[in-house]
Amino acid sequence: MANIKSAKKRIKVISKKTAQNRRIKDELKAVMKDFDKAIADGDLETAAEKRTLAEKKYKKAACKHTVSKQLASRKVSQITKKLNAAKAAQ
Repeated sequence: MANIKSAKKRIKVISKKTAQNRRIKDELKAVMKDFDKAIADGDLETAAEKRTLAEKKYKKAACKHTVSKQLASRKVSQITKKLNAAKAAQ
């Protein structure tokens, strides 16, 4: 346990930031699951909406430094590829 006042404050701040980052990452995972489910069900209209939502959430998380910009860009690219492949298959 920290003895210095500033170190005690850092512990509090870090725990709040960790909780916030965990919540944001859980939201990202949920959106990705919804997108994958829509693709698996063949519902391309819902999948397109979920892709747009996922892109928005990933870019926002990247701006807040919860995830890296590279990861956000890569994930958006992957889901766009999946959606385009599903559209081509129909």
